[in-house]
Amino acid sequence: MSHHENKPLRIINSIAPIRIADNGGWTDTWFAKHGKIFNIAVSPYAEVQIEVYSNDSGHAPVEVFAENYGDRFTVAPGTARSDRHALLGAAIESMKIPGDHAIHVTIYSDAPAGASTGTSAAITVALIGALDRLRSGKMTSHEIAYAAHHVEMNMLGLQCGIQDQICSAYGGINYIEMTEFPSASVSQIQASDAVWWELEHRLVLVYLGKSHSSSDLHRKVVKELEDAGPECAKIEALRHTAERSRDAICSGDFEAFGRAMIENTEAQARLHPELVGVDARTVISIAKEHCAVGWKVNGAGGDGGSLTILCDSRSHVKRNMVKEIEQANPLYKNIPISLSRFGLRTWET
Repeated sequence: MSHHENKPLRIINSIAPIRIADNGGWTDTWFAKHGKIFNIAVSPYAEVQIEVYSNDSGHAPVEVFAENYGDRFTVAPGTARSDRHALLGAAIESMKIPGDHAIHVTIYSDAPAGASTGTSAAITVALIGALDRLRSGKMTSHEIAYAAHHVEMNMLGLQCGIQDQICSAYGGINYIEMTEFPSASVSQIQASDAVWWELEHRLVLVYLGKSHSSSDLHRKVVKELEDAGPECAKIEALRHTAERSRDAICSGDFEAFGRAMIENTEAQARLHPELVGVDARTVISIAKEHCAVGWKVNGAGGDGGSLTILCDSRSHVKRNMVKEIEQANPLYKNIPISLSRFGLRTWET
């Protein structure tokens, strides 16, 4: 059914940003116990739109259109979830939708899946935010972030830190302190316009062309870190990069921020050399040739995924770098980004 004959009673919209440059990632996990993470919210956004119909209109109670995949399916309480869209089904189930309406949910994102930029967290945050608005709209950003984390970690049993959902719900530039998994406080860094614009101008997101899928590798790393304990030097080194990133952005010191990104990537490689893959290293070497001051393998790292680069301040040098990266391999893609001052936004049409 591509469109409905009868008009919806309400249309609820929500968008949520993805995240990049997550210095201190891996320390927001259950095995790190406590952590410090810095990250930046950017577009492209995850988008959710809910059309609300009266439930005597002949529609299934909950119909979902995962637009990027061209998949349509219904979600009914207690039915088995499709593996492919288990996250969407679980998020909808978790929100206990009132039975007096039928809803048609469309989900879309311009960010490639598996880019290690927290796209699935952004989609879950946008979906829960829209469903909350359908019910009453009473949840805070923090509550929505944790509800999204609960879906991934507890309902689906996935290995999952807390930073992606927090970044998506809050937006902006964040310094997150996790006191004891999963409890965290968020300090948003108020950069001046000049620093904000310069940062936006110099950051480049490169998708390495294949979906990041390194769960086996991650399991190996988790096992080793779990055995080493939360105070091990490898985790501690990652926590420090978050503090350095925060201080660098607060003082508008781009060289220092770049160093923190590089330090973080090297610390990731010390967790396991394969966390900084061959493609990432190829792109890093091109970035170095074009005077880039920093680079960070996004997310946990591994094969595929993406890389955030902090470029030289000269625009033409940045453009040449991007051109050369895309010529190096037809799979490498520059994903245009802009910094997102806002996190989750919901409104009604």
